[in-house]
Amino acid sequence: MGLIGSKIADPSKLFVAPRRTMDRLQAMEVFVRVAEAGSFTAVADRLNVARSAITRQIAALEAHLGTKLLARSTRRLSLTSSGSAYLEKCREILAMVEAAEGDLAGEKQAPRGQIRASVPMSFGVRHLMPLVADFITTYPEVSVDVEFSDRRVNLIEEGMDFAVRISEQIDPSLVIRRLSRSSLAVVASPDYLDRHGRPQHPDELLQHHCLTYTLGSSLGWNFTVNGETHSVPVKGRFRANNGDALLDAAIRGLGVVREPSFLTSQAVRAGLLEVLLPEYSTTELHIYAVFPGTRYVPHRVRTLVDYLAERIGPVPYWD
Repeated sequence: MGLIGSKIADPSKLFVAPRRTMDRLQAMEVFVRVAEAGSFTAVADRLNVARSAITRQIAALEAHLGTKLLARSTRRLSLTSSGSAYLEKCREILAMVEAAEGDLAGEKQAPRGQIRASVPMSFGVRHLMPLVADFITTYPEVSVDVEFSDRRVNLIEEGMDFAVRISEQIDPSLVIRRLSRSSLAVVASPDYLDRHGRPQHPDELLQHHCLTYTLGSSLGWNFTVNGETHSVPVKGRFRANNGDALLDAAIRGLGVVREPSFLTSQAVRAGLLEVLLPEYSTTELHIYAVFPGTRYVPHRVRTLVDYLAERIGPVPYWD
């Protein structure tokens, strides 16, 4: 098992000054965790040990190196100049150790250990949770801690092994693994459309009650009109930060919504919603896993992400 992202097997070793090589590696990992979290308490809670064990481990490492790594104040921890330089070296060393262990043994062994992941709320509950449950059943030595949230977590600061993100554009600076895709659809209930009419052009949405996602762009809904991007500044009486809530509002006839196909397809097939303006294409959404860029991806994490990608498929089952 690698060092990064794993639990220290014997917390009592945290009390030992880092004289031997393995003790030093453990001390490096603790230092990296503290530097990234900015808190002794957060790391102690994550490792299931006393806060005093973490502070003693850092103090022992500083004594071994003969320099201060962290500047402590009543409000927060910050890195000294020596600490900043040492942090980058520690990350490199730990990543090399993790990679060496993974290359030698990881592929020959069943995955084991804890995985922490952040996934979007609606997509995670609807489409990822059944797959994660199957994965845990298939690999009984793996435990998975999932945070369901639409916010963009800081993977390093919050100790996540990976996050699933859905976006119109992929950030080229991120380390990613593409899982699948989804398209955006503008939909409304037949009842609403019978009362308010069916828009034939994106600009006609200005005359409709549009249900909007508060975590998305506030500039409007984009469409392709005559080969160019055309933005419509839609408005409405209901906004929410959850796709399922917006979908339910649309089914109840409260207005028009623009949602990913992984949310709308079932309701469209059931006749609860109608697709509007299909000839004015919208941007395809990318669904991908994001990893902390400075870390080796452990075998257990790669196995889970590959498992998700294979079962969702490049042409997703909801289309």
